[in-house]
Amino acid sequence: MLAAQGMTGKRNTVLVHATLLLPMRSLAVLNTAIANCTTCARLVNYRQSIARTKRRQFMDWIYWGRPVPGFGDPQARLYVLGLAPAAHGGNRTRRVFTGDRSGDWLYEALHRHGFANQASSTHRGDGLALTDCYVGAAVRCAPPGNKPAPDEFEHCRRFLRDELHLLKKHRVVVALGKIAFDHYLKTCRAEGLTPLSPTPKFGHGVAYRLPWGVMLLGSYHPSQQNTFTGKLTRPMFHSVFAQARRELGRR
Repeated sequence: MLAAQGMTGKRNTVLVHATLLLPMRSLAVLNTAIANCTTCARLVNYRQSIARTKRRQFMDWIYWGRPVPGFGDPQARLYVLGLAPAAHGGNRTRRVFTGDRSGDWLYEALHRHGFANQASSTHRGDGLALTDCYVGAAVRCAPPGNKPAPDEFEHCRRFLRDELHLLKKHRVVVALGKIAFDHYLKTCRAEGLTPLSPTPKFGHGVAYRLPWGVMLLGSYHPSQQNTFTGKLTRPMFHSVFAQARRELGRR
C-alpha cells in the first residue's frame, strides 16, 4: 500500500485497507473505496499528471484524476466489463465510458437495446441513466498507453469481486475485449468458481453459459483502433447486446 501524504491521505489509506478485511455492504461504500484507492504508484502518478496537463479541448475542465467507480442500476441483470478508464474520458469525467468514443459506441448500443435512456454520454450531469445494466472496469485508473501492468490487475481484482457480489441479480456479463474476458474468469476462479472445461476462449460473439448461472458474452472492445479499422462494426457490436437482451428476456 502506498501511503498518501497528510491526514486526508491517511484516512483514505485506512479506508482502502478496510476493504480488504470486510465485505462490502453497498455499492456506495465500494465506490468510495475505489475513488480513494492509492495502491498503485504508477497509476496514481499517471492519472494525476494527465489531470494537471489536460488535453487542449478540455482545458476548461477540472479533471477527476482519481480511480473511476462503476456506474448503473444496482438491480442490474446485465454487467458490462471494460478494461480501464480513458485518460481523457473517465479520468476526466469521473464516469466510466463517458466523454470518449468508446463510450459513444457503448451507450448507443445500450440505448438501442433498452438498457439506457439516451444514446450518448458526455459528462456526469448529462441525464444518462441505465436500467437493468451496470458498467465496470477491470482496472479503475487510466493506465499509461492503455496497458495496465499485471500487478495493477491483481490490486484491482478485489473491486471487481466486490462489485459482482453486490450486483446480486446479474445473470449476463458482456466482456469488452480479451483482457476483460480473461480477467472476469480469473476473478471467478479466485472465488472458488469452476468454469467450463475446456476454459472458455475469447472471441467476438462467443457465448458461454457458466455453471454458476451466468452467461458470459465476448465482444471486441469499441476502441478507436477496432472501430476505425472496421474490425468492429456497429452491427457486430449491437448483435452482442441483442443476444444479452434475448437471454434476459427468457429468464
